[in-house]
Amino acid sequence: MARSFNQVILMGNLTRDPELRQTPGGQNVCSFSLALNRSYKGADGNWQEVTDFIDIVAWGPLGERVAQYLTKGSQALVNGRLQYRSWEQDGQKRSKVEVNAQDVTFLGGGGKSQDSFPDSSSVGTVSATKSNKTTKKDDIIIEDIGDEPINLDDIPF
Repeated sequence: MARSFNQVILMGNLTRDPELRQTPGGQNVCSFSLALNRSYKGADGNWQEVTDFIDIVAWGPLGERVAQYLTKGSQALVNGRLQYRSWEQDGQKRSKVEVNAQDVTFLGGGGKSQDSFPDSSSVGTVSATKSNKTTKKDDIIIEDIGDEPINLDDIPF
C-alpha cells in the first residue's frame, strides 16, 4: 500500500470568534473559520481578488488556547491536515471537508487577553504537540504545557 501525505498550511484572518464546545465524552473542541485572500489575472487581463473561507477544528488544549486568545479578525497561521466527515441531519446526508489543526500560530496581538500579548509585535504559538517555532528573540510563546509564557532569555542555549 502506498503512503499518503496530508498536510495543510494556511494563513488568514478569523471570520468569527472561535466557538469552544465539549463532546459528550468531555473533550474540548474549538471551531473557527479563516478567510484567505488571493489574487489572479482574469481572462480580460485585469487582476481579480477572491476570498476563500476554510473551516478549522482544534481539539483539546490547542482548542482551548485558540478560544482564549483569538477573536474575529485575528490573523493566524494554521498547520494541520484535511479531514472529510459526513453525518445525517434532519434526514439529509451532509458532508464537509475541514482542516484538523495540529498547530496554530497567533500572528499580531490584540486578542482577548491583552496581558498575554503586551504589544502588537507578539507572536504566540500553540501546538497539539510541542511547539518550537520562534521568529524573534522577544516573542512570547504559549505552549500547552501550562498557562505561563516562556521567556526565551531564560533558555540557557
